[in-house]
Amino acid sequence: MLDKNYDPQTLEQTWYDTWEANGYFTPRHGDAAAAPYCIMIPPPNVTGSLHMGHAFQDTIMDALIRFHRMRGEPTLWQAGTDHAGIATQMVVERLVNAEGQTRHDLGRERFIERVWDWKGESGGAITRQLRRMGASLDWAHERFTMDEGLSTAVREVFVRLFEEGLIYRGKRLVNWDPVLHTAVSDLEVLSEEESGHMWDLRYPLVQPPGAEPRHMVVSTTRPETMLGDCAVAVNPEDERYRHLIGERVELPLTGRRIPIIADEHADPELGTGCVKITPAHDFNDHQVWLRHRDETAIAAQPHGGLINIFTPDAAIRANEPEEGELLPAAYIGLDRYAARRRIVADLEAQGLLAAVRDHRLQQPRGDRSGAVIEPYLTDQWYVRIEPLAAPAIAAVERGEIRFVPDNWKNTYFEWMRNIQDWCISRQIWWGHRIPAWYDDAGNVYVGRSEEEVRERHGFGPDVRLAQDPDVLDTWFSSALWPFSTLGWPERTERLATFYPTSVLVTGFDIIFFWVARMIMMGLKFMGDVPFREVYMHGLVRDAHGEKMSKTKGNVLDPIDLIDGIALEPLVEKRTRGMMQPHLAEKIARQTRLDFPDGIPAFGTDALRFTFAALATTGRDIKFDLGRTEGYRNFCNKLWNASRYVLMNTEGEDCGADGGDVELSVADRWIRTRLAETIDAVTEAIGSYRFDLAAQALYDFTWNAFCDWYLELCKPVLTSPEASAAAKRGTRRTLVQTLETLLRLAHPIMPFITEEIWQKVCPLAGVPGETIMLAPYPVADTQTADPAASAEMEWVMQFILGVRRIKGEMNIPPSRTLPVLIANASAQDRARLAANRRYLDFLARTESVTVLEDGATAPEAAIALLGEMRILIPMAGLIDKEAELKRLEKEVARLHADLERIGAKLANPNFVDRAPAAVVQKERERLEGQRAALARLEEQAERIRAL
Repeated sequence: MLDKNYDPQTLEQTWYDTWEANGYFTPRHGDAAAAPYCIMIPPPNVTGSLHMGHAFQDTIMDALIRFHRMRGEPTLWQAGTDHAGIATQMVVERLVNAEGQTRHDLGRERFIERVWDWKGESGGAITRQLRRMGASLDWAHERFTMDEGLSTAVREVFVRLFEEGLIYRGKRLVNWDPVLHTAVSDLEVLSEEESGHMWDLRYPLVQPPGAEPRHMVVSTTRPETMLGDCAVAVNPEDERYRHLIGERVELPLTGRRIPIIADEHADPELGTGCVKITPAHDFNDHQVWLRHRDETAIAAQPHGGLINIFTPDAAIRANEPEEGELLPAAYIGLDRYAARRRIVADLEAQGLLAAVRDHRLQQPRGDRSGAVIEPYLTDQWYVRIEPLAAPAIAAVERGEIRFVPDNWKNTYFEWMRNIQDWCISRQIWWGHRIPAWYDDAGNVYVGRSEEEVRERHGFGPDVRLAQDPDVLDTWFSSALWPFSTLGWPERTERLATFYPTSVLVTGFDIIFFWVARMIMMGLKFMGDVPFREVYMHGLVRDAHGEKMSKTKGNVLDPIDLIDGIALEPLVEKRTRGMMQPHLAEKIARQTRLDFPDGIPAFGTDALRFTFAALATTGRDIKFDLGRTEGYRNFCNKLWNASRYVLMNTEGEDCGADGGDVELSVADRWIRTRLAETIDAVTEAIGSYRFDLAAQALYDFTWNAFCDWYLELCKPVLTSPEASAAAKRGTRRTLVQTLETLLRLAHPIMPFITEEIWQKVCPLAGVPGETIMLAPYPVADTQTADPAASAEMEWVMQFILGVRRIKGEMNIPPSRTLPVLIANASAQDRARLAANRRYLDFLARTESVTVLEDGATAPEAAIALLGEMRILIPMAGLIDKEAELKRLEKEVARLHADLERIGAKLANPNFVDRAPAAVVQKERERLEGQRAALARLEEQAERIRAL
């Protein structure tokens, strides 16, 4: 027997430990004819902790994996984590800094040892949290992007691409993080609108001696970069400046003269129409320079006009010996913003500052450091991406990969058709070291190891080689994830079995970071796509549709929802690390307002069911704790229903070993409903409509099984007149329906279903050691009984009609009443005779009398069932005057509420300033109150008519 109360904390960890210890998560080949099913987990960062986005997508993946595992398919959910180069290095650097040292004090080797030590101690936090979510990953074959096998794959791919000319090294403009001292990709740059300034600067035109001074005015948001200007551009169609093309200007503060060039990049409608060209510090300017390098080269030999003015710290660099005084000595060593202030002051002193205006601009910041990113000229390693992108585009065009929802393929195409070469080198220490070595002359040699390089090029021990200090972009190794985790470059059995994988479940935010790159690399090195489908899910937002963020104080921790957390620990957790006291106070106040009693423990199954119920394809989801509380109640409902089934079947003959059975119309009806639900859930999961699967499970469990069938069983199980065969048939239907329902719900609710199934399966005659490996239900078409469904629908509508009248007339539900029937057809009469036990038990009918045609009915409350009328005589049942008085009070209260809500919505201060979700909630409340008022007024009219 199950415990009296459902307590998820007492059963979840025990069952997970049992599953993992017994190796149930490792693929079993089962039916040799079944096609393999595989999902690769998007590897969470080893630095990370489980957030709501992880919990959501991991619920979806686990539901798919459990579903296919139960269908007898060899099923693999590949476990693993990502080394997260920049993020992990930042974490360990902070620890080292707290000890009063820097990574440079330790040196590269000792620092890397510290990172591995940290990974061993703390890096498994997120995998422990995944276990708490019930994730049935194949932990026995867990991979890490820096483990030896994956490192071998990374080196192999790098060398092969290099040998084909698809990896090269070149001096290019990159996004440079001056805090982390590394290049970052476009996808790691966050651009947000911020307040800044626009400076209008006067550049003097070079004039003959004695001529009147003239200027060109250029506008810039970054005046410090003028030190690297190589030209001023004007539009060739701009009448104001066409005559100046080919002339030169004096670059203020530098003594250099730079040309005026014609380029369509200069917009005559924007600012003054004159644009300063700084090719080493602006991506657009760099493209202009590429088009005009011959014109600009005259101005700044030996640089050809390409002048880098910054150090890696974004300070003004010193001049190289061959440059002379290219950069003015007054600014050398100054941070970029200190240099900006000094340059603006010096320009103003010389009368060359025309104006300063407030300006809103898109400010690029590194997603890890938060520092303002600088376009910066450095030597980097690149993947020549277009030859890899073309087959990846074609694969989706041919339908070899399907996006769900389908519209995401358009986003994929847009990016892939405008793709740029991929900068894959990073100037950090933690990561896959680039397999390239340099001799003393600076020549580069690429190989799988230094030994291979020496052997291939015939270098003896006297030739010094130094390995490239850079490491590869984290996404380079992640791009190989679908095949490197399965053993590539070796042709392993796992690789042959599970590649291509079945589906990738991921958020749309990494479609470029990861999805596209996996497709390119999979096609290149495996000759096939890495997955057949890509299910793109939305972001998890708060109940008001706002993005969850620590600074908003609306972040929810999935583990807190599972275990519960008291108010003060929750406040402390949310405000920990907040540098701004006012922000911490605001978040603390909001937390106490939102969660005055803390967060209760909902358990994993309730949280998972919430995610499934909200998982409409491709849309962001609004996560509301009220839904989770509702699904915790759903778990309680299933638990209590199972206790009822067990109390009525344990130790009884349930027909598991055969024997005579007689199935009631209710038995046949619930079997039909179960078959329909199996089909609905199976179809929904197959089409990634987890919301529809959850709804079908909820409706069947709560409404059909618990609210109706368990009640319909009682007249049979408790009646001394019921035959042994009838009781045996109902018991068998009870246990078989519950056992099947548990298997049906298991992919979404693994823990509670396993606990109950262990008690129910012997009664249902179902062998097995775990529900995880039990077969997923298949609808039995032979059990379909449309006649029983129609008859039970009639019975339920009859019962609901009587209950509705009792509710409207404020009659106690338990009171038995005489019922009159008018306009009854022959079928109605037959159904009345056959189902009196259900009507008497559930509708609490004292008697049921069919009125003959033409008979006069007394004053009665009426419910309609088709053409048939259900009448309950009112004489002596209610105090008409007292009931009308009660209804008048309710009507008055509702009128007052409507007036108050209406005034609130008529107030512009409320409608314009309150959050949209709050205003909408008030409007919905207004409509609800109007509907309630209409019902009460209708009820009062009915009573007056009695």
